[in-house]
Amino acid sequence: MKIVECILLVILLVTGISAPLQKNSFLTVILFTTFGLVMSVVWMMLQAPDLAITEAAVGAGVTSVLFYLTLRRVGETKKGTEDEK
Repeated sequence: MKIVECILLVILLVTGISAPLQKNSFLTVILFTTFGLVMSVVWMMLQAPDLAITEAAVGAGVTSVLFYLTLRRVGETKKGTEDEK
């Protein structure tokens, strides 16, 4: 196994295990995005460009943006309820 492949697999393991264990939601979204980007590189190394493009666009792109916007909306909701008190 090449050293680059080993590094990518370690990054996938670390991000895949640590993302659901985080208490900070923003850090979880960052780790999820990192997992998607690294997974798209792995798909390219496995000579599956169609999967790599899909993973980069949907897994790391659209889903991460939706997660971020959701976190922002929830944060605004919490801030609005605290101001009313």
